[in-house]
Amino acid sequence: MVNIRSKIYSYFTKGNERSVIVKKNIAASLVLKCVSILISLQVVPLTIDYINPTKYGIWLTLSSIIAWLSYFDLGFAHGFRNRFAEAKAKGDIRLAKEYVSTTYAVLFLLFSVILLITLMVNKYLNWSSILNIDAVYNEELHIVFGLLACFFCINIVASVFTTMLTADQKPALASLIQTGGQVLAFVCIYILTKITTGSLSALALAFSGIPCLLLVVVSILMFCGRRYKIVAPSLHYIRFSLTKKILGLGGQFFVIMISMLFIFQFINIILSRVEGPEAVTQYNIAYKYFNVLNMVANIILTPFWSAFTDAYIKHDGLWMSKVQRKLEMMWLLCIPISLVMLFSCDYFYLFWIGSDIQIPFSLSVTILLYILLQILVGVYVYMINGIGKVRIQALIYLFFALIALPTMNMACEYWGEIGVLSVPVIVCLCQAIVGRLQIQKLIKGKSINGKMDKIIKKEA
Repeated sequence: MVNIRSKIYSYFTKGNERSVIVKKNIAASLVLKCVSILISLQVVPLTIDYINPTKYGIWLTLSSIIAWLSYFDLGFAHGFRNRFAEAKAKGDIRLAKEYVSTTYAVLFLLFSVILLITLMVNKYLNWSSILNIDAVYNEELHIVFGLLACFFCINIVASVFTTMLTADQKPALASLIQTGGQVLAFVCIYILTKITTGSLSALALAFSGIPCLLLVVVSILMFCGRRYKIVAPSLHYIRFSLTKKILGLGGQFFVIMISMLFIFQFINIILSRVEGPEAVTQYNIAYKYFNVLNMVANIILTPFWSAFTDAYIKHDGLWMSKVQRKLEMMWLLCIPISLVMLFSCDYFYLFWIGSDIQIPFSLSVTILLYILLQILVGVYVYMINGIGKVRIQALIYLFFALIALPTMNMACEYWGEIGVLSVPVIVCLCQAIVGRLQIQKLIKGKSINGKMDKIIKKEA
C-alpha cells in the first residue's frame, strides 16, 4: 500500500513542470467531470418527467438557438485565452491585467448590444412557425427565450474569469465552478418537480439563472482574494488598443465559431422542422450518452491548450512531440470503450429514460462515429489552438459552412436523423486529417528552432 502511494505521489510531483501541472489538473477535472456526467445524465429523465418529451424537444431546440449568441463574441474569449497565457509565460503581469480588463469591457459592451437586439427581435418572432409546433406554445416561448437570452449574455461576460483560469493552466478550478453550478441547478429542478407543474419558464430560471449567479459571485470573490487580485479587472487598465491584438487571433477564431454554428448547431432546428420535436429528443438523448466519452476526453485535452502556448513560446518541441503521441494513444483507447458503450446502449437507454422513447440502433452507431471523430479533431485542434496557427482550420470550416444547411436539410429529408449528421461527420474527418499534418509540421519547425536557440546560447 505504501509503495502504491509513493508511486502515485511520484507520478504527480516528478517530471517536467508543465507536465506535472497538466497531470494534476486532469486528475482533479476527472473527479469533477464524473460528478458533472452523473448530474447531466440524471437531469434528462428528471426534466422529461417534469415537462414531457415534446416540450423537452422544444426546450433543447431553444437552448441550442440561445447558444448561438456565444458565437458572436468575435472570437474574443479564445484570443484572450492565448494572449493572457503568453503574457503569463513572459512574466508580464501588467499586460495580463490589461488583457483581463479590456476583455471584460469589450464583451460587456458587445453583449449589452446583442442582448438588446435579441430581446427586440424576440417580440416579433413566431416560434410556433419557426419550430413547426402547436401555436399554444408561442406565448410561453417568448418568455423562455427572453430569460435564456438574459442569463446567457451575463454568463458570457462572467465566463472571462473561467477562461482566465484555464489560460493560467488551472482548468480544474474552472471545472469546479461549472460543476457547482450544475449541482445547484439540478437541486432546483428537483425541487420544482415537487412544488410546481411543468413550466419551461421555471426550467429556464433553474437551468440558466442559478449557474450564472454562482459564476458572478465566485469571480467577484476570487478577484478580491490574494491570488488573483493582481490581475483583477480595473477601469484604469482598460486598453482598447489591445483589442486589435486580441482580435488578430480572435478574428480567426470568430470565423471558426461562426462556421461551426452553421455546421453543428442547426441540427436540432432541422430535425424539429423535418422530423418533429420528438426526433430532437431522440438525437439528444443518444448524443448525451455517447458524449460522455467526449467529455472525459476534453478533460484530458483542455490543459494542453495553454500548456502548448507555453511550450511553443519556449521552443520546447520535444515535449510537444511526446504529448502528441500520448494523446493519439488516448484516442485509440477510446475505440474499444466506445464499442462497449454501443453494444450496451439499448440497456442503458431503458434504465435511463424508460421505454417511452425509442432510440434506433442506427442512430446510435452514427452518433458513436461522430463522437469518435470529434475527439480525434480535439486531439489536434487543442494543440493547434494553443500555438495559435488556426488559419487552415478556419478555411476548412468556412468552406463547409457555405454548403452545410442545404446539404443537411436535404439529407434529413431523405435519411432522417442519420442524414443530418452526414455533414458534421465529414467535416470532422477532414479536420482530423489536415490537423495531424499541420501539427506535425509545427512541432518539427519548433523543435529545430529550439535546438538552434540552445546552440546560440551555448556559443554566447
